[in-house]
Amino acid sequence: MIIADLSRIEGRRYPARRHTQNLVGGASPIQAQNFAMGHVTLEPRGGQVPWHNQEQEEVYYIIEGTAEMCLGAERQTLEGGQAVHIPPGIFHQITNIGETPMRMLYCYAPGGDVAHWRQELSGTLPRAGTDAPPLPAGAHPQCTESPQG
Repeated sequence: MIIADLSRIEGRRYPARRHTQNLVGGASPIQAQNFAMGHVTLEPRGGQVPWHNQEQEEVYYIIEGTAEMCLGAERQTLEGGQAVHIPPGIFHQITNIGETPMRMLYCYAPGGDVAHWRQELSGTLPRAGTDAPPLPAGAHPQCTESPQG
């Protein structure tokens, strides 16, 4: 039996003020062929998974906290206990708009690597409104901070 223990998974910190821990796929001891899953903590007041798209279908499940979710031209507030479906190819972004850390799970299929992790770490994410579609009106700005070396 292979077990992924969240308390023992170091994970990775990203420039957009988030910590991602792979539960299935990536650096996790559990490797599945058909999906990937992980835990994300967004720092208070702006921690983010920046505006990006990917070929995989995905679901975000908010465990606790409050977030602004942008999906294509839509923008809504999500809270703990809610999930959102992200169709393949659609640009999306989630930002912690609360005063406490926001925790969520992601699950996407099929499994495998997603480019936006590498792009964020290398400072090459497509920029909203320039290299990618614009964010919905009134949205929290996309984090485009360069990684700290």
